[in-house]
Amino acid sequence: MDVAHELAVFLRTRRERLTPAEVGLRERGRSRRTPGLRREEVAELAGVSVDYVIRLEQGRGLRPSAEVLEALARALRLTDDEHAYVFDLTRQWTSVRRQPGPESGSLAELVRALSPLPAMLVNHRFDICAWNPELAALMLDFAGVPPERRNTMWLCTIEPAFAEFYPDREEIIREGIADLRAAWAAHADDDELAELVAGLKRESPEFAQWWDRRDVMVNGNGIKRINHPVVGMLTVEYDVLTPLGDPGQRLIVYRAADVASQHALDKLVPAQSLQAI
Repeated sequence: MDVAHELAVFLRTRRERLTPAEVGLRERGRSRRTPGLRREEVAELAGVSVDYVIRLEQGRGLRPSAEVLEALARALRLTDDEHAYVFDLTRQWTSVRRQPGPESGSLAELVRALSPLPAMLVNHRFDICAWNPELAALMLDFAGVPPERRNTMWLCTIEPAFAEFYPDREEIIREGIADLRAAWAAHADDDELAELVAGLKRESPEFAQWWDRRDVMVNGNGIKRINHPVVGMLTVEYDVLTPLGDPGQRLIVYRAADVASQHALDKLVPAQSLQAI
């Protein structure tokens, strides 16, 4: 990864999405030819020189200190996830790396033990490492998917079986891409992750479009509507749990959001037919 270039583009896109009113500045006389804040306004808010902001946005070899990054984060009103993204990017300049951890057998066992709640274990690349029967019944029998395609982002954007699965497909893909970008910054030395992103950009114009927006958001929980081919429409809530010993892995647990959805889940996997994968 060219950290200087990525940081430059990211900071520029964050500047362009803001208006003076949003950061407490009054509009000045001359008309704006470009969207968002001017560079001199960012410099004023962050307490740095305009030349510094220009060189930073041009990727001209600057390595801002933590104090400068904090000031820019405040000036650009970065969210907590965007703030972490900037620091994960600049961490690549140092010897500190977040190394992907090995798949945890105990976590895989926990996934199976969570029955009857649908659950799966994914790594920082969103590869599906383990799942239980309820999850397979709710989404897809991942055992029949080639291991190299057993990835939530790949399935959502490219797998034909998921084309009509989510009524809110664009929103889910957009949020997934924002989450994947956060992981990409934290694991910039992971060649497999870089290959995954390159493959998705190549195969899916939709992915490429949203990836280039550089949205960043780590998903911790939420609600998904599902158009299931067997039981029809249902709504599930999900929580993403991160193990303290390996923040590179995530345990995702689903549950019915309402009574009708619970009835639908019960029809998918009758209790007497539960078997560990």
